[in-house]
Amino acid sequence: MHGGNTHTNARRRSVTRRDFVKAAGASGAATALAGCTVGGTETGSGALQWITDPTAADNAGKIRQALWDAGLSKDVYLDVIAKPSDTDATQSQYTRWLSADLADPDIMMMDSGWALNFINKAQVLNLSENLSGSTTDLIENKYFQASVETARGSDGDLYAAPLFPDFPTMLYRKDLVKQAGYNPEQENWATESMRWKKFSKVVADTKRQSDVNYGFNFQANIYEGLSCCDFNEFMTSWGGAYFGGRDTLFGPIGERPVTVGDQPVVDAVKMIRSFIYGPDAPNTLDGYEQISPNAVLSWTENPSLNPFVNGNAVAVRNWPYAIATAGAEEALGTEKLGVMPIPYGVTQEESEYENIGGPVAALGGWHNAVNPNSDQMENALAVIETMTKPSFQRAIVEITGWLPPNREVFQSKKVKQIPITGNYIEQLRIAGENAIPRPVTVVWPQESGKIAQLVHAGLSGDSTPKRAMNTLQEQLTAIENFNSQSDGN
Repeated sequence: MHGGNTHTNARRRSVTRRDFVKAAGASGAATALAGCTVGGTETGSGALQWITDPTAADNAGKIRQALWDAGLSKDVYLDVIAKPSDTDATQSQYTRWLSADLADPDIMMMDSGWALNFINKAQVLNLSENLSGSTTDLIENKYFQASVETARGSDGDLYAAPLFPDFPTMLYRKDLVKQAGYNPEQENWATESMRWKKFSKVVADTKRQSDVNYGFNFQANIYEGLSCCDFNEFMTSWGGAYFGGRDTLFGPIGERPVTVGDQPVVDAVKMIRSFIYGPDAPNTLDGYEQISPNAVLSWTENPSLNPFVNGNAVAVRNWPYAIATAGAEEALGTEKLGVMPIPYGVTQEESEYENIGGPVAALGGWHNAVNPNSDQMENALAVIETMTKPSFQRAIVEITGWLPPNREVFQSKKVKQIPITGNYIEQLRIAGENAIPRPVTVVWPQESGKIAQLVHAGLSGDSTPKRAMNTLQEQLTAIENFNSQSDGN
């Protein structure tokens, strides 16, 4: 899903996915990649090379067979090579390879959070011009739209094919909330999200009647995860936006409105402060209970999850890997684990912007892009086409645990049979249908850092929410205006 300490979630996800599918051992190919070479693979330079997740590299033989079973010619041999577990290191490596116009690797797995950086620089192949019309139609019409939007260039064409999505949800202790007098099944918590105010009351009531130390855990450290994901969700669920809604998420830089100083964004900061300090503290909102520890201000994904998995928290916002972790029999088990869409502050009808408000989930996940310098272009495109086939996507679920990008496959029987996570597919589907991408442009790395710093200042009390968001408004506006003439809007 997700600088130096950014994407802690992405580093984590590589490991936990391997645990999830019980893949054994580390891939020697990862060492080759870290050394900036792609050679030394099983079949030498004649093989097609795909840089991907260590989970896939650990299961290379099974993936090749799944591709052949789905119709790929057996004349095409795919070397499956592990990328670095750190997503920023992967991005840097791709930049070096593509800037040098190297022919290898042929296919690269790219984070949906930064694939647009390569698309906007015209460093990856235009798939709309090179894939069959039926394949691009399939991606356009059957895939989760938030994922597709992060694979599309400013000309509207596709430059990457979504490989698997990642959507956060709200995990909660179903057994404890029932003991506190609530009925999640009767109230359809699994599919019908609730407002943050009610959520805070549920968590506060449950915590008071239980022996747990924590109420609601989330991630608010100063890192990419705060700007791209947690605060993006809080803000959007309140009807706010970084740049005036979904239509201007990806630019044009300097021409889109900067809207972080608007009241819904400030209210989102105040609500989070209520969760941490209580509604009687300064710059908070009435009616929102104190349910979160101060520790959230230093937490990333795993530190926020650990107390929940150990039975010491009522709820946690986290990614799909957390469902598999918490639902394991040696942890909470599925009888105690409840999952719901992330709560909201206002409905979409109450928001100024279209499709903003209501239950939202930050978009994570990965795409495949083709190296335009590949000397095996036809074979690379054949692999991309084959990976879009439902039969392959059903197979890859069993091999890697990756959730399918195709909405119909996502809801298939095969996916619902995934151990633990399959029990909560409907909640994840709702998250996917309401996913919000980060506003990736060439200036997002600058903007993301400013957002994380100033949102954290507003949450911690180093600044008031209003002053922090007004300062952020000024800084984002300055970045946008300075770079408005840059290429790659």
